[in-house]
Amino acid sequence: MGHLKYHLLLIASTIIIAGSFISAQALSAEITPASLALMRFCLAALILAPFIIFNPERRRTFIRILPKGLIISFFYATFFLLMFKALKTTTTLNTGTLYTLVPFLTAVASIFLFRDKIRPGTLLVYIISTIGTVWVISRGDVGILLHLKLNHGDALFLVGCLSMVGFSVSMKLLYKGEEMLVFVFTTLVAGAAWMAGALILSGEIPDYSGMDPEKFLHMLYLAVFATLLTSWIMQIATVKLSPRQVSAYIYLNPVFVAFISMLSSGQPLPVSVYPGIALSVLATVLLQVQAVKERRPVTA
Repeated sequence: MGHLKYHLLLIASTIIIAGSFISAQALSAEITPASLALMRFCLAALILAPFIIFNPERRRTFIRILPKGLIISFFYATFFLLMFKALKTTTTLNTGTLYTLVPFLTAVASIFLFRDKIRPGTLLVYIISTIGTVWVISRGDVGILLHLKLNHGDALFLVGCLSMVGFSVSMKLLYKGEEMLVFVFTTLVAGAAWMAGALILSGEIPDYSGMDPEKFLHMLYLAVFATLLTSWIMQIATVKLSPRQVSAYIYLNPVFVAFISMLSSGQPLPVSVYPGIALSVLATVLLQVQAVKERRPVTA
C-alpha cells in the first residue's frame, strides 16, 4: 500500500500518453518528426528552467549529473524519433502491436541487470496481456490481424521499443538519490540536445510556420503533460518500483486510447472490444502482483 500512489500516478500517466496521440496526430501533418520532438523537449525544459537556474545547489547538481542525463535521454529521445519515423511507413496497428513487447523485453533485461526472475505463471500473464492488448488494438477483428504485415517502419519501431527498455533500466541503474526535479530537467535538456544533433546531422531545418493557436495548444499539451509530467512520473516510479512494474502499464495504453476515442467521437466501442479490455486490465494487475513476489534485492 505504501507504493499505491506511484501506481495511481502511472495510471494517470498512461491516460495522458493515450491522449497525446490526438495531439500528435493534429501536429504530424505540419511538423517533421525530429522538429516535433525537439520542440516538445525544449518547451518542457523551459518550464522547469527557472526552478533550476535560480537555485545554486540545483545548478551544481545539474552540471554534476548531466552525463547521466545524456545516457538516459539518449534512449528516451531515440524512442520518440524512431516512433515518428516509423509511422511514415507503417501503421498505428503495427506499432501498437509491437509496443506490447516492451514489458516482456524489460522483464528479460531485468533478469540480467537486477537478478529478477520470471516464473512460468508470470510468463503466462505476459502472454495474456499481449493477447488482451492486441485484441483491443484490432477491435476484436481477427481479419485485421491476419492482414498485419511487417515492413521497414516496423523494424525501426522495434529498435525504438528496445530503446524504451534502455530508458527504464538506465534510469534504475543511474539514479542515486538526486532531487527528481533536477533529474527530470537534466533528461529534458539532454533530450533536446540529442534531437538538435539529429537535425544537424540530417541537414533538416526546423519549420514551425504552420503552428496556429490551436496547434500550439496541442504542442503545449505534448510538452507540459505528455513530456514533462509523464517524464517525472515514469522516472520517480521506476526508482520507487521497478522497470518491470512501470512497463506493465503499457498494456493499458490501448484501453485508454479506445475510451478517449469513444468520448471524442461520440461513438460507442464495439462489444467485441470489451473482452480484450478486461484481459488487459486483469493481466496488468497480475503483473504488478507477480513483480512484487519475484522482486529480489539488488546486490553489488
